Amino acid sequence: MKKIILILIGLMLLTGTASAYGLYVNCSPKSIQVGETLKCSVDSDFPAGMTFDMVFYQSQYTATEVSRQSVTIQDNKQTQYKLFDTVGLPGGQYKMEIQFNGAEAPSLRSDSVTDQLITLIDRSDEITITSPVTQPLADALQISGSIAKGSNSGVELEVRGPDGKVFGPQWIGTKDNGRNGDGIFTQKVSVSGPGSYDVTFTDQKGFIGIKTFLVTAPATQAATTVPVKTSAPVTTRPMTTVPTPLPTATKSPLSPIAVIGALGLAGLIAVAASRKP
Repeated sequence: MKKIILILIGLMLLTGTASAYGLYVNCSPKSIQVGETLKCSVDSDFPAGMTFDMVFYQSQYTATEVSRQSVTIQDNKQTQYKLFDTVGLPGGQYKMEIQFNGAEAPSLRSDSVTDQLITLIDRSDEITITSPVTQPLADALQISGSIAKGSNSGVELEVRGPDGKVFGPQWIGTKDNGRNGDGIFTQKVSVSGPGSYDVTFTDQKGFIGIKTFLVTAPATQAATTVPVKTSAPVTTRPMTTVPTPLPTATKSPLSPIAVIGALGLAGLIAVAASRKP
């Protein structure tokens, strides 16, 4: 009887194991610099089409979601890789966790790994920039500053602008400042247009951080407008033609001889009239 019970228990355990699935998440390395890309892999023997989320949390006093990506199992069951951006995140403890979309999570084998802790190391405060972070296009791009404790070990720069990479990655020399061991650097990078330029700094220890410079366009000179004087419109009246007056007839005065002759003739006529019977 005891043998039968043991056999049944064994069968139950085998059945339970066969019905469970394996799920394994792995983020490597588990400690990276802020600004580097977090690379995580997923392996599972779930049936094709099974979908779940990989959720990236900031795990400090409370869990704060940073980002998530969906994973769907394929027929070939090959390893899938997901990349998570860490640019701009504060340093500290983080967590990658698997979340299922359904109301009830499927049964998993006991060796499954569904979460992992990640540490982000923030070294951005090790960079000191002494050149202006806003520069006119005519002078851009001047990158000067220092790396804390960088001494003369050099620093690698890469510059990306609105149109992509414009410089590097390339190592440049640093000079020990002689006081605290900081490494002083300076580099002139020619850029062709205005916009934001991200400069990535890396040293022998790895990624340090990213600093952003703003290149401004030349000021556009306003066109000078010459005021045009407008005269008041002059109304020209048509010329009125005045008719030329006809000459006025002028009576010519009678000559004294003609007057005397007329008077004498009148007297003779009068005398002759008086002699008639």
